[in-house]
Amino acid sequence: MKTLEIRRHSIRNPMGDHLNQKGVALARFVGQSIGPFDRVATSTLPRAFETAIAMGFAVDEQNELMSTYGRAVEAEAPWPQPFFNYAEIVRKKGAAGDYAKKLAQYYAVIMDIVPEGRSALVINHGGVVEMGVIACLPKLDYSTWGDAVGYCEGARLFWDEGRFVDAEVLRVKA
Repeated sequence: MKTLEIRRHSIRNPMGDHLNQKGVALARFVGQSIGPFDRVATSTLPRAFETAIAMGFAVDEQNELMSTYGRAVEAEAPWPQPFFNYAEIVRKKGAAGDYAKKLAQYYAVIMDIVPEGRSALVINHGGVVEMGVIACLPKLDYSTWGDAVGYCEGARLFWDEGRFVDAEVLRVKA
């Protein structure tokens, strides 16, 4: 079995592109209890890349797909919403579902690269985290997963025999 952790970036100043000092400290705190990872991917936005570095992990690739999902998806699935709401939106046919499917396909490519028994880390953004997780496991019951992910929160997905088979929500306890 392999695992994929998908996490939201850490704290930044409002309207800023980069992590602030609280964000660096939070990412360091979370990074101490996760990993190791054989593959690390982030969005192309500085706050995602900086989160991985502050956590203590070198970034193998950055992907524009995880940086923004565009106006059509935002109109269908504005952030923030609880996981359960995102699940209802992603399961419908539309821009959000199409975008989420692309994320799931990208995550599958990452899992094909990761050796058996090992893990990968993806760092992106609120809304992107939730939609990607749901697209990977659309039949999972998200009613107990709670609100949208906070800073450095996300989900751990389990990959076995060429597909995602289960997941757990990852919350940060300060």
